Amino acid sequence: MTTCGMCETPVEHGYLCPGCTRALADRLQRMPRLYTALGAFLAPAAAPETGGSRTGRAEAPLPVSEPVLNLRGPGGMVGVLEDWRAALHTARRWHPPTPGVEITNRVALAAAALIHSIEWISTCWPEAGDLAHEIRDLDNDIASIIGARERPVGTRLGPCPAEHADGTLCGAVLRLPPGEQVVTCRWCTTTYPPAMWTQLKQLIDHDTEQAA
Repeated sequence: MTTCGMCETPVEHGYLCPGCTRALADRLQRMPRLYTALGAFLAPAAAPETGGSRTGRAEAPLPVSEPVLNLRGPGGMVGVLEDWRAALHTARRWHPPTPGVEITNRVALAAAALIHSIEWISTCWPEAGDLAHEIRDLDNDIASIIGARERPVGTRLGPCPAEHADGTLCGAVLRLPPGEQVVTCRWCTTTYPPAMWTQLKQLIDHDTEQAA
């Protein structure tokens, strides 16, 4: 008996539980679509107008949004996916992978190659948890840019019951996004794996009653 490298729930064998395996496959599958969607966000948002001197000169905006450019550039999404594809080939003693022609194609090829080996990854590869975490983080970085138009907010659970060093409670709203197996507070970064969900509900109910 081992634990899932992503959510730490017990698994009979392998390195990812079925839920985290499905979530990893889902994230990999939407990587090409998210790469394309990021293209609409390359232009930076217009700076808000502020009151000031009539003779004041507005600074010229950046030609592109730097965070989006970093994700769409050679070291962004494609770099993460191709590095993991290369590591997979090394682990399976395959010949080095052949990259695609341009970045859109390379993202699609690398993501598809990882999906093709998803069962082997989840059951045989000790690096599966690191892969799942990095793809989840990449997915979250993209979601922070493209927002709710590409990603539902998930199920609202209640205020985060994590206690700070000064004794105050975090209180940020916890949500469980679709496909996730771990609840993560976006404010204090405390994580609640499935094994803690019963206790989490009790803490949320207690804090809610106290606040009332």
